[in-house]
Order: sequence, then structure tokens, then C-alpha cells
Amino acid sequence: SLGFKNVVTIEALRKAYPLLDMVDQSRRPKELPPPTTGFPTIEGVILFGEPVRWETSLQLIIDVLLSNGSPGAELKEIPYPHLPVLACNMDLLWMAEAKMPSRFGHGTFLLCLENIYKKVTGRELKYEALIGKPSTVTYHYAEYLIHEQAKKQGWNSPIRRLYAIGDNPMSDIYGANLYNNYLKSAQRNQSQAGVKRSPQAAGPQSEDHLAVESCKSILVCTGVYRHSAEAPSKPEKHNTETVFHGHRDFSFDPSLVEASYIVQDVNEAVQLAFQKENWS
Repeated sequence: SLGFKNVVTIEALRKAYPLLDMVDQSRRPKELPPPTTGFPTIEGVILFGEPVRWETSLQLIIDVLLSNGSPGAELKEIPYPHLPVLACNMDLLWMAEAKMPSRFGHGTFLLCLENIYKKVTGRELKYEALIGKPSTVTYHYAEYLIHEQAKKQGWNSPIRRLYAIGDNPMSDIYGANLYNNYLKSAQRNQSQAGVKRSPQAAGPQSEDHLAVESCKSILVCTGVYRHSAEAPSKPEKHNTETVFHGHRDFSFDPSLVEASYIVQDVNEAVQLAFQKENWS
């Protein structure tokens, strides 16, 4: 459904090369398997979310990168730059039912992969792209979907303000504020240019996108971020974490994790947006 063809999963790779996965003794082959033939060369690695068997995925992904996509071949030299790597869902932690504050997310898996690769090769793991919060492209796509929904509903008024609701200051709020900065920068550039870009130059949603003025971030207290008492009404009273939980390739800016508004839950967040838009 995502358009990829000839996909090789970690499980398919493990079955093709069972000697690569040696941590779980119950899955080790009892006899030496015959050499694998006809297995396709892997051309890139796409990481969607944290796996169940971390040791297997970490081992095999490293093998693929070190072998330039042919983990069954004998390693002669380590290629660099390595194969293209794309990753999404960069949250270090996420909230579940456990009483302990947060569970490991895909960002933690990426952190492990990056450090193993650097320890083994002495080089940095490079990403072709990082998609998902807090990446600007993700919020840009969300804005596009909002405009599409508005058209389907017959909403003709230009959309001036966006509201992004989330429970994680290091991804949801960071990303919304980063996108707000992007919108402000685009407006300044547009003002300095003095003329509007043509639709052909700016893309199919240029007219809609130029109308958006801001993206306000709303932090809820029912997930990764928890406030022991009633949610503070003024964001400046919120003490942000000094430890940056964002991805390695995103620089830490304290202002980006300060929410525009802090409310108790999603219902209050929606009501707040309605109030700000005079819909209540």
C-alpha cells in the first residue's frame, strides 16, 4: 500500500541466512544449512517502528549495511557511504499502561542502531531522510490533508491557523513549533519577495499553504507528559526537561518544547481550539 515492490523483511532475511541470527539458541539451525542462492541484493533500509526482537533486527540491519546489501557474501571492506537508510517514528519514549513513566519507542531503537554502527565502523550512521514527528515534512503533509478535507466539506474560507495536539514535548510539541517557525519564515520570505509564487512553482497546494499563518501547539497531560496537579494555564510556568529526548539529527532548542497551551486532555484541547476560533 506504500508503493514499495520487492520488499525483503527482517524475517525473510533471517530465514535466508539463519547463521546471522545467533542470540536465540532455540532458533539456531541444528545443522549447517546449504548456501542461499538467488536472494536479491538489498538496495536500502526503511525503518517504520520498533521491532519485537531487537537483537535480531539490530544484527541483521548492521549486516546489511556492512555488506552493502549482500549479507551472505564474505566481507572484504566496509562500504561508506552505506546504503540509503530512511526512518520514521522517532519518539524515544511512549506512554502505556505501566506505572513506570514511559516505554521504549522507535527512537530508542534508532539510538541503539546508530551507536552500534559507529562503534563497529568508527563512522556515523547517515539517514537519507527522517520522516514523522517532529519532521517538518510530516506537518506539511498534515496541512495538505486538512486542506483536502476542507474542500470535501465545502469549506471555502481560507485556513489561517493550525492546532497540533500531542502528549510528548520532544516530538509533538517540538514538531508543531518547528513547523510554526517554518510558516513564519515562509511568510517573511514571501513578504521580502513582494510577489506571490506561481502555483506551478510552489506545488498544487500553494494557494492554500500561503494562507496559513501559524501552527499552535497544545500539550495534553494524559500521555508522556504528566502534570501532577491541575494543568497550568500559562505555558511559561511549565518547566521543560533539560534532557533532550529528540533524535540525534535534530538540535535542541528549549523554545521548541514550550507548548503554546497546556490542557488536561484531548477534549479540553479541542474545546480550546474551538474557543480560539470563536466556534464555541
